[in-house]
Amino acid sequence: MSTAGAGTPGELATLRRWLADLRAAVERKTADLDAEQLARRSVPPSTLSLLGLVRHLAQMEHHWFHRVLQRHPEDDQLFVVDGDWETQFDGAVADPAVVQEAFATWRDTAARADAWLDGLPDEALDLVLDPDDRIATIRDVLQQVLKEYARHLGHADLLREAVDGRTGE
Repeated sequence: MSTAGAGTPGELATLRRWLADLRAAVERKTADLDAEQLARRSVPPSTLSLLGLVRHLAQMEHHWFHRVLQRHPEDDQLFVVDGDWETQFDGAVADPAVVQEAFATWRDTAARADAWLDGLPDEALDLVLDPDDRIATIRDVLQQVLKEYARHLGHADLLREAVDGRTGE
């Protein structure tokens, strides 16, 4: 049962609003950049780039919402080749087709996550997925996703500023 008062959004609605805000921040921080700018690396030897972050965020949402919450652990991780996690970033090259694929995949993954969350009542946040894991409940998963976005948006600020002096806000 939701503990929200009349007119007050419940916890799930609040978490989803924060997630939507963080996704919108990714859009702002990557707006108006071409393939070369999106793929520009931060500081050698790092392979971190805005494009790599978009690919990573797509993979991260796919992992938590599809593989963990929807119980499809057998499905491959997105943008991870042969178990090499660095391919999320190494494969983020200055090619318009790679940019299009990354953003389309990230947006599609987010839309599929939202569609799954649409049917979730507030009470489901306490559902235990794995009692032996520190991320045991649906609430824990949503908080982990928010934490990942917040962490990587800090990276995106620095990357965007290095490209054109803006942070995307």
